[in-house]
Amino acid sequence: MNHPLIASLERELQTLNERALRRRRRTAETPCAPRMRVDGRDMLAFCSNDYLGLANHPRVIEALREGAARYGAGSGASHLISGHSESHAILEERLAQFMAPNIADVRALSFCTGYMANLAVITALARPGAEIFSEELNHASLIDGARLSRAKVQVYPHADIEALDKLLTASTAETKIVSTDSVFSMDGDLAPLPQLVSLCERHGAWLVIDDAHGFGVLGQDGRGALSHCDLTSPNIVYMGTLSKAAGVGGAFVAAHDTVIEWLVQRARSYIYTTAAPPALAHALLASLDIISGEEGARRRANLQSLIAQLRGGLKLKRWQHPHSDTAIQPLIIGANDEALRAAAGLYEQGLWIPAIRPPTVPAGTSRLRVTLSAAHSEEDVARAIAAINQLEGVA
Repeated sequence: MNHPLIASLERELQTLNERALRRRRRTAETPCAPRMRVDGRDMLAFCSNDYLGLANHPRVIEALREGAARYGAGSGASHLISGHSESHAILEERLAQFMAPNIADVRALSFCTGYMANLAVITALARPGAEIFSEELNHASLIDGARLSRAKVQVYPHADIEALDKLLTASTAETKIVSTDSVFSMDGDLAPLPQLVSLCERHGAWLVIDDAHGFGVLGQDGRGALSHCDLTSPNIVYMGTLSKAAGVGGAFVAAHDTVIEWLVQRARSYIYTTAAPPALAHALLASLDIISGEEGARRRANLQSLIAQLRGGLKLKRWQHPHSDTAIQPLIIGANDEALRAAAGLYEQGLWIPAIRPPTVPAGTSRLRVTLSAAHSEEDVARAIAAINQLEGVA
């Protein structure tokens, strides 16, 4: 006889099955790349966030080996105990220099993950009496940071500057924090950052920008959304991840030196966690060299060409293909079960394009999420176009 607690969970899992919402993991047997061996099958993958194709880049791999030989496998402690390696310090200096054109008196702080970085920023800035204004389509880490802060939270409609202005005008909070993704991870569209900066400066609010999907891809030399929009403001607290376009792992926050010092003193998800392995920081120095150099420029140009190829080649009649100039190309299907069937149909053809369902996206907007990489070829994209067009026409 099942234990009642176990039985309760089994009933909930069965409900997920019935609603076509249960998730499953697949096991990759080869490095992150367009062509992978997955669960014993050779696949052409359009599902990673490795936008520049650096996750399996020889220079980055060699730098990781060098970092492990120099610094060992682990950090051993939190940054504030003994885990802050020379490699972490060098990486933070390099990141601050990289972001300096868009952030005055900038300092950078590295984190294990973007999730931890967003928790740190939101909870540390939300002092007693603070009010947070969270974008409707924000990443879960920004949402969870707001919840953990215990501050009052207002959710404003997606990209609705007028609605946000009204909420900020009505607020009497001494500390106001607006949080937003730059590139929205499930839709691929960009937040109206210039208007948000203007609004936050007028209302004396912090603007926390999660540039997970913009860093390395957008802007001059891949400096991200701030460079792309030619923005600078002391109100900005910028978070960039190092696991996507940079191809390794971790994240960083770049802001005014005083903001970073406040995070060091008060951000619980920074203070109370073991630092990332220093070898990763060493590998990221190679990633930054590539991103900011000629090779990075070539890779970004190739990625844009592939985005244009996909958008021009898809001829969908029933599914929606919202406008996106980024590597994230959603194909909105609607129903959970149909999205799963579409993903399964593509998988049988050797194409790994995942179905994204609630709660990751709003109910009724389940979709295929196609993500492109500079490591894809024109032939790869042509194959995906033909398979999607054919499947959508008969599904």
